[in-house]
Amino acid sequence: MLTVEKLRAFGANVEEGLQRCVGNETLYLALVKKAIRDPAYDQLREAAEKKDLDRGFEIAHALKGVTANLSLTPLCDLISGITELFRHKTDADYVPIAAAIIAKRDELTALDN
Repeated sequence: MLTVEKLRAFGANVEEGLQRCVGNETLYLALVKKAIRDPAYDQLREAAEKKDLDRGFEIAHALKGVTANLSLTPLCDLISGITELFRHKTDADYVPIAAAIIAKRDELTALDN
């Protein structure tokens, strides 16, 4: 079961996330659960594999917003990095970066067991 204590141990800034949810822990945890099950992570991997920089930016930017608003810092930091690479159309191997993001998301998802 996902808890604020587990999120703190993961590195999330729980207090900041709770502030955005007006202190409602149930709402915050529900939003985190929804965010980590977002199909956009798979779409990000596909965009990375296809080197679809425009689509990758669109997806990464949206995920960055969600993870930042929920203060899921370790995940948000990784997503922020790939967002900027996509934004600037940097010649990079996006696949391992997307894989690291998905691995970090999976680490977070595992906290809900």
